[in-house]
Amino acid sequence: MSSSDVLDNVATVGAMQLFLECCYASELQALLHAPIDEPKALRVDFGRLLEFNVELANALLDNSDENLPLFHTALSRSLEKLSSTKEAAQVLVAQLPNHPGLRRAKMPRTGDAGRLVTVTGTVMRTGAAKLMDTQRLYACAKCGGRFAVAADVEQFGLIPAPTRCRAPGDAFCSSTAFAAVDDAGGARCVDWQEIKVQEHVGGTLGVGSVPRSMPVILEGALVDAAKSGDSVAVTGTLVRRWRAAAVGGRPDISLALRACSVRAGGGGVVGGDHRQAFGAFWREHARAPMAGRDAIVGGVCPQAHGLHLVKLATLLVLIGGVARAGGAGLRIRGEGHMLLVGDPGTAKSQFLRHAAALEPRAVLTTGVGSTSAGLTAAAVRDGGEWQLDAGALVQADGGVCCIDEFGDVREAEKGAVLEAMEQQSISVAKAGIVCRLSARCSVLAAMNPRGPYDDASSLVVNTALSSPLLSRFDLILVLRDVPDPAWDARVADFILGGKPVDARRGWGFDRLQAYVAYVRAALRPESTPASERVLTRYYQLQRSRDPAGSSRTTIRLLESLIRLAQAHARLMFRDKVLVEDAVTAVILMEATMNSASLLPSINPLRSHP
Repeated sequence: MSSSDVLDNVATVGAMQLFLECCYASELQALLHAPIDEPKALRVDFGRLLEFNVELANALLDNSDENLPLFHTALSRSLEKLSSTKEAAQVLVAQLPNHPGLRRAKMPRTGDAGRLVTVTGTVMRTGAAKLMDTQRLYACAKCGGRFAVAADVEQFGLIPAPTRCRAPGDAFCSSTAFAAVDDAGGARCVDWQEIKVQEHVGGTLGVGSVPRSMPVILEGALVDAAKSGDSVAVTGTLVRRWRAAAVGGRPDISLALRACSVRAGGGGVVGGDHRQAFGAFWREHARAPMAGRDAIVGGVCPQAHGLHLVKLATLLVLIGGVARAGGAGLRIRGEGHMLLVGDPGTAKSQFLRHAAALEPRAVLTTGVGSTSAGLTAAAVRDGGEWQLDAGALVQADGGVCCIDEFGDVREAEKGAVLEAMEQQSISVAKAGIVCRLSARCSVLAAMNPRGPYDDASSLVVNTALSSPLLSRFDLILVLRDVPDPAWDARVADFILGGKPVDARRGWGFDRLQAYVAYVRAALRPESTPASERVLTRYYQLQRSRDPAGSSRTTIRLLESLIRLAQAHARLMFRDKVLVEDAVTAVILMEATMNSASLLPSINPLRSHP
């Protein structure tokens, strides 16, 4: 390194230290009083750095590989200045500007090597936390000088043997003989972990596209910042990595992201314009709130005619209820599950695809060929050690998992779904790995009945599914396509684009997606005594009925009613569960109960607002 480069680095460290002391004075004081066993790390907002020093921010963007270590040095010196003790510290740069060149929903290419970028995706695999040598001390056999050699991240952390003497001093030393020094002060280690992040399956990928993945290197305070199934936004430097190639062999070069910050569970934020528009919409429908609700429901799967109850049920399952904390650390889920059982051609798959598109974090799979490992987690041997690859239910954590042809899932695989649907977690004991993975997702499944649907038989007989599995679904809607000339004529007019069948126009896709995300995040409705009386009385009546629907009339029935009522209150933009929300939950449940229903038979296929 030339003397001019040294001077530039000194000036850069000074500018970074000035920024930290001016903009993060209180955070620096908090770091001094942090517990000893916690790593010293400071999260820095890139926007504040950009406002403070534009040149410094641009240098960090364009050459983050060299400037980030200088940022760590500046933080260590700022802490040393306050406490008179020298210790290692780490700067976590986050919140890059929302620019397509800096924030990526797809994995970056080799042209972005050396640049600072933010990548969003799902954690597919997490490796074990390890220690990595960041530098090693060598002594020259000729002049006796000592110098440190840093690990090369681009060679998987390899510390290359020195080829020339780098000991400080003016005299040139031509020695090529060096010996590693066993000195605790010269060697440095850092906590290290490698995870694998995959592009989000829904939304950004086209039909037939395979989601790409990329290894992410976590160091220091970032180790164990994410686990399998987490949706993360990783900010870091894109680096090229390779291993030593054999003579005549082809070099294997790959890309990796060296993280400088990890934010887990980052969801989309609804802008202020959307929030104001939602409030204005409900003020316009203050006198007729159900008409406003039907306009929103009309935006669900608009290519399907009728099926109003199915559209309403799909929307309520996506919105979900409010999760509650039980005793002894138990969690009562707020996510709902729905099963569509119907004849071929009743738009079951269309609803699953539309739900997967509405939810930013969604996984769409099919029961044909699905394995237990594919739905839960698979143990994979990588580099001599076993690691877990997240399955469909784990990838959908915090979103929705849509399973088509659910009846074709084998019995062994159905058992793997039971725990995920009720406990919202998956217990894994494979290849010496014993852990629990989060699977807090809604399950939307569709299947055909086993032969012609028999109204006199129970759901267990018609679906060939076990009672424990059926009881975990909040709603089971049966779609029977019985010939009806008047109905068939209306459907034909709708499909052929003749006279308008329904004058109501539903919301657009983007508006509906933003609304679902907003009410889920902003509203936590609480029940009222009147709504509780309606739900309790309905549950009591169902329990006293004929045991033909015994697979459904368990305590889970009451929990499902509560979730549906809370979801309807959210849909109506309220923070209280009213009687009409409870009544709507009862109507939807009646469409599920079939032979055990208290009201006249309801056909969800031909339901209208």
